[in-house]
Amino acid sequence: MGSIPYLVLNLKEIYCFSNLRGKKMKAKKGFTLVEILIVVVILGILAAIVIPQFTDASTEAKEASLKSTLQTVRSQIELYKVHHNDALPGTVDGVSFEDAMTGFTDQDGAVVARGAAGAFGPYLQSMPKNPWVTGDASSVVTIVDADPEAGDDSSGWFFNTTTGRFGANDSKTTSDDTPHAEL
Repeated sequence: MGSIPYLVLNLKEIYCFSNLRGKKMKAKKGFTLVEILIVVVILGILAAIVIPQFTDASTEAKEASLKSTLQTVRSQIELYKVHHNDALPGTVDGVSFEDAMTGFTDQDGAVVARGAAGAFGPYLQSMPKNPWVTGDASSVVTIVDADPEAGDDSSGWFFNTTTGRFGANDSKTTSDDTPHAEL
């Protein structure tokens, strides 16, 4: 039994002195050039996969905003019709579509003061902007007699006084090639 501790002691001595003649090796810290290059290549591959997915994000957001705005305004036009015996906004002489939707009106569609007896509205706080039309024209509504096949970018919106259809008046199309004017 006395030989086992002696053997362990000798193994320790052998390990210590065989390691570069008694000098302890310092552990290397950091990465090799090959390891760094592998990481850079992997990051490049991931970026090539992920970045194209974000390029369509702003277009999709604008389309979603446009569709949401159309739905909101159309529902407010329907509410206007309920309050005004199926009359469409902007069809009363001297009252524009914008005034009828953002102001106070009586049952006949005439503009009245806030708080007047029997006043309805406003249905919108302001005319929304079409995200695809730039400048001041983005919130302007063009009054038409027939729905355009495609918008002309002259204003943000169109309103058909014959059918009551409200639509986008820009020349863009959705990702499935549907003109915005047909949404």
